[in-house]
Amino acid sequence: MSTGPGADSAPVHQPTLDTRGRERAPRGTFSSLSIRNYRLFFTGAIVSNTGTWMARITQDWLVLSLTGSAAAVGITTALQFLPMLLFGLYGGVVADRYPKRRLLLISQAALGLCGLALAALTLSGQVQVWHVYLIAFLLGMVTVVDNPARQSFVSEMVGPDRLRNAVSLNSANFQSARLVGPAVAGVLIAGVGSGWAFLINGLSFLAPLTALWLMRPSELHKVERAPRGKGQLREGLRYVAGRPDLIWPIVLVGFVGTFGFNFPIWLTAFSGEVFHVGAGSYGLLNTLMAAGSLAGALLAARRGSTRLRMLVIAAGVFGGLEVAAAFSPSFWLFALLLVPIGMIGLTVNITANSAVQMATDPVMRGRVMSLYMMVFAGGTPIGAPLLGWVTDTYGARVGFATGGLVSLAAAAVIGLVLARIGNLRVAMGWRHGHPSLRFVPRVAPERLTAAA
Repeated sequence: MSTGPGADSAPVHQPTLDTRGRERAPRGTFSSLSIRNYRLFFTGAIVSNTGTWMARITQDWLVLSLTGSAAAVGITTALQFLPMLLFGLYGGVVADRYPKRRLLLISQAALGLCGLALAALTLSGQVQVWHVYLIAFLLGMVTVVDNPARQSFVSEMVGPDRLRNAVSLNSANFQSARLVGPAVAGVLIAGVGSGWAFLINGLSFLAPLTALWLMRPSELHKVERAPRGKGQLREGLRYVAGRPDLIWPIVLVGFVGTFGFNFPIWLTAFSGEVFHVGAGSYGLLNTLMAAGSLAGALLAARRGSTRLRMLVIAAGVFGGLEVAAAFSPSFWLFALLLVPIGMIGLTVNITANSAVQMATDPVMRGRVMSLYMMVFAGGTPIGAPLLGWVTDTYGARVGFATGGLVSLAAAAVIGLVLARIGNLRVAMGWRHGHPSLRFVPRVAPERLTAAA
């Protein structure tokens, strides 16, 4: 495990060596599924993630049908993410203090009950928009504990050797559901109404609950629990503040998540205002991005190491692709660019997630991951209204380009900061006939004198 602060420091996840000191062959894209507990977890997540994507699409449609206002849809989204911004760090303290499997049994049950409550209100014809607002906020409150517990529980199931692979497979799982869930929701809304989609979502949480119940606690990797005590929240913040290899990836993913991941705003605006296409083409854009994200997650699962350099470069490429897509002259060029945008965007998320988890002491992992999720997802109530205003005022192209430029600038600045901390410099040149950008160690002045 690397604790070095440089942008080109040693891998956060060091390769496993055999008895002769040679690096072992990669375990494969799906190696984590060889572990029974994780296999159960993964299977349950497929079902609940599909239900979650169904509920997201159906929730937005329901609010729009009740109010006729896109702003009301934005309020619903903000209410769901607001608790993470306000209380996310406290969820990390809870996740570090109590057994994560037990916490997940409670939180997944609560998420299922929220889905069933919204289903009952909708199917009975009594649903009002304030009901949706309230349930969205309650979902966000449950997520405050569920997110850090679920993120840090992965390491307890698979151990450090397979952590990166498992994080990548979790993302692939989520993106696969993103391909299926909205399509199923559309069929249900058109055929039998929104309430049945909410009902299926609520029942889908039986799958992860069953998976958690069937796990063998004896096969989980033991981790130290944080004892009860005052100042644990401040302790977590001090821990991150003193670790450049933690704080700068979190800052970078915060900028990218807050300003670069506002695709519901941009894809809607490009479909209606720029290219003037219908709902079918809008669905195609979402599908292409989801396909790219799935490919990015599966490619990440094959890699055995995580470098901060990879994170910085991926964030820069992500921002550059967004700027290129913003000024695409044709619909099909715009659509095709969404595939690598989805792929590189997932690479940024997975690389930052696994780098932060691998570099964190197990006893602090819940608090650190709650900070990570607070910065990444909690920025949505700030970034979405701001980028929405830019998009409404100056047009879809300027709005999309603004998000890309912020991501690109953040990658450049943080890359230089990490290079300076690690006593590195940027080297530009040609390697194997192609332009190359690398971070290399600085040459000390005394060595330059000796060489002269």
